[in-house]
Amino acid sequence: MTPSRSDEVRLAVMLLSRLPAGQIRGEPPAMAASFWAWPLVGIAVGALGSVVCWLALGIGAPPTIAALLAVTAGVLATGAMHEDGLADLADGFGGGRDRERKLEIMRDSRIGSYGVIALLLAFGLRWVGLSVAAGTGGATLALIGLAAASRAVLPAALVLMPAARSDGLGYAARGDDMRPALAAAGLGFFCLMPLGLGTALTVAIVVAIASLAVAVLALRQIGGQTGDVMGAMQQVAECAGWVILASAL
Repeated sequence: MTPSRSDEVRLAVMLLSRLPAGQIRGEPPAMAASFWAWPLVGIAVGALGSVVCWLALGIGAPPTIAALLAVTAGVLATGAMHEDGLADLADGFGGGRDRERKLEIMRDSRIGSYGVIALLLAFGLRWVGLSVAAGTGGATLALIGLAAASRAVLPAALVLMPAARSDGLGYAARGDDMRPALAAAGLGFFCLMPLGLGTALTVAIVVAIASLAVAVLALRQIGGQTGDVMGAMQQVAECAGWVILASAL
């Protein structure tokens, strides 16, 4: 049985979250075939955080508490996989002397001081940014838009960047067809449009630049991408988006 579009969506959900996705019956699609649906996972994660934030504000919680609960909901929905990638990348790039040692550290499940600092900064930026949005009533649009856009940039990186290892998620998910990646990028930008055209363009550019910065760093440090690089890229892109949105709101 040929994999369907719904199977590609299910695979995207399985890859990027811990949300229920049902079962893929028959032959599963290639990971790269699901690229176009990666922003859809962001929409689901962002919508969940939006509901939590809305409920918290509805019972009288201050924006800071509502934002913290919303960020927590997003972490639970993804199993903290992107945060784990950011911490591993920070430890590897910060503590490794050469390429082999960096990759070895990134595979170590233990977390070091660089990873802790990176996580604190990422959580802090998202929390403060969402607190500002929650205080102005723009939390829902911002959460969904940034969650989708920060995942929409990952497929292009998997197509354009070589894999740093000959195994692992980054190697298995690499692709050579830009069409699903371009579809993902378009969908990610569309999810930013409710923020207004000017804001959407600004955030999209900043997210792209932040992603490119992580890509260039990874190429210099380890010669390509890994699953941890993808996780870090999502986190850095989202944090950069929150900085811009918090400044604009």
